[in-house]
Order: sequence, then structure tokens, then C-alpha cells
Amino acid sequence: MKQYPVAKEGWPFIAVLAAVSIVTYKMFYMWAILPTILLLFTGYFFRNPHRTVPTTENVIVSPADGVITCIEEKYEGLYMEEDAIKISIFLSLFNVHINRSPCEGTVDFKRRIPGKFVIANRKDAGAINSRNCLGLRTPWGKVLVVQITGFIARRIVCWAEVGDQLKKGQRFGLIRFGSCTEVFLPRNIILDVKLGDKVKGGVTILGRFTE
Repeated sequence: MKQYPVAKEGWPFIAVLAAVSIVTYKMFYMWAILPTILLLFTGYFFRNPHRTVPTTENVIVSPADGVITCIEEKYEGLYMEEDAIKISIFLSLFNVHINRSPCEGTVDFKRRIPGKFVIANRKDAGAINSRNCLGLRTPWGKVLVVQITGFIARRIVCWAEVGDQLKKGQRFGLIRFGSCTEVFLPRNIILDVKLGDKVKGGVTILGRFTE
């Protein structure tokens, strides 16, 4: 898939705001500043930057930009069906909202679950909010990535389908506006991050698989 500096999902918003800015400028140029600011912010929000992904085989990278708000051991019964390490990452309005595969693997599970739209940095948001779950079968075991909506974010985009082969750091979707991404990892991992750490999708190493 060809990658652009701005995710294609942002193009309709940018086109509309650009047209509004031009028309407003021609009719009431002093008022054009507001749609122009919204246009610039929209382009910034939907930015789709290139990332240099670590090449070490056994490392797992962050699936999103943001701040780690939760690290805990929890039973994952939807796909992994075992105790797992859950890492929650909160994305603010100012973070890149592209989601990336935390490791190489085959997509063999995908499910959308309807729910609420509470603030995404709540600890229970991943259990009650609308979300999309993507299961990866990897050389080190099963990994689950969950895209979670928030109070403002109401639209989840996931380009990956069951049967797809994903590379580590490969883009697979995005969430519009403030949101949360969770990743459930096998317990055979040594973590390299802690609560409060700022992470960058496809770059920051969350941990390393052991044999």
C-alpha cells in the first residue's frame, strides 16, 4: 500500500476545510482564520510519518504513539485464552493516530465490539468502549492489539484482514481523535517500558521475547 504524508482518511476533511477557507477568505477574509486553523490542525492530526523500525527479531514495538497508562497481568479470553501482559497507551489529540503492528505475524482474528464512548484514559475504557480487536499469530505466541474509541473518537479504521501477513511496524489502521490502543503480550517477554513512559509507534521497544 502506497503511503502518503497525510492518511487518506483525512483527505475529505482537508478538502472541505480548504474549500471553506477559500470561500470565506474571498467573502469575509477576516473570518478565514478559523477554518484555516482547523485545516492546518486536521492535516497535522492525520499526519502519517515514516518511522525507522528496529530490525532485531525478538523485540516488540509500540502499536501507537502516546503515554503508557497501564501495565498489568490479565487473563485475555477473547483470542489468546491465557494470562497475558496488557499495556494500555493513551493517545491525545496531538499524537499521531496511525496504528502499527507490534511485531511480525499473521492476522488470524479480527472482531469489532460495539460499546460506549467514555474518556479513553479511563482504566476500564478497553472493556466497555467500542473497539476493534486484531489477533496476530507470531513465532513467539499470540498477540492481541485493540483499537479503542474515546469520548471524542468515534471512528476506528482497520485495513488489515484475516490472513494478512504484517511486518513489525507496518501500518494497519488508525483511530480518529483522542483514543486508546492496548496490546496483550505473551508472558514470555521482558518489558523495557514503565508507567508514564511516552512511546512512539513502530519505534519504541516495549519488550523482548524470551525463548
